[in-house]
Amino acid sequence: MRRICMLALATSALSGTAYADSIQNIFSPFAPEQPAYVQPQQQAPQMAPAPAQANAGYIPQRGLFTSGQPAQAAQAGYAPPSQNNGGFLGALFRGFAAPAAYQPATPDYQPQPPGYAPSGQGDMANPQNYQIDPQYERQTVNYPTDEPAGTVVVDTPNKFLYLVEGGGKALRYGIGVGRPGFTWAGTKTITAKKEWPDWRPPVEMLQRRPDLPRYMPGGEDNPLGARAMYLGSTLYRIHGSNEPWTIGTNVSSGCIRMRNQDVEDLYDRVKVGTKVVVI
Repeated sequence: MRRICMLALATSALSGTAYADSIQNIFSPFAPEQPAYVQPQQQAPQMAPAPAQANAGYIPQRGLFTSGQPAQAAQAGYAPPSQNNGGFLGALFRGFAAPAAYQPATPDYQPQPPGYAPSGQGDMANPQNYQIDPQYERQTVNYPTDEPAGTVVVDTPNKFLYLVEGGGKALRYGIGVGRPGFTWAGTKTITAKKEWPDWRPPVEMLQRRPDLPRYMPGGEDNPLGARAMYLGSTLYRIHGSNEPWTIGTNVSSGCIRMRNQDVEDLYDRVKVGTKVVVI
């Protein structure tokens, strides 16, 4: 009788262990396919691993809800994103992290802005907080000259226009002059005067700038500004400008530009037939 009881107890213990192992195999991702106490069969020789693909950088971990670890990229300067510890469930409670912003290969690279931006109404864009250089303000100065009073003298290199007053004095204005290759010198007379002139770019200018309009009526947007005084039979003029920040620069195609308030003042002081000396 005692032997029968001992045999029953041994059988029950073995059955319980097998049952527990079967339960562990079902619910544990780390459970071996065979019980630990069973002698594993000898495995066949394994083939050499295939060469890694160019984008093979993901090494999975065992586990139901754990994420793999990204392999270190070979490219210099690349920083892998922070690991999402906790996998999918962790992301649900923390929120998904935004992807890292792209960084250029050269960390100290900074895009350089252009030196100037062309505007739709003229040659250069309006700078912020523009203030005219005081030397280009309208003012009476000493100007000894042999030219008679009433003569207009254009000093191209220094970007001044003088209206000779006599007695060694002149009224000086700041001006904008021709770009390199477009400056000129000579003696002309004012042959016409117009208020708020319209503008028809000459053929030579349209060949250089085919984007320009063929005609623009007078007004505040017109590049000739508030007044224009035409010089002889040439295409050159003394005129106003809707870009006063260009005064004191080499900016035009040969015309003499002034601020609108200055060209209005000069317009009222000179008449058709006035001598203009450009140096």
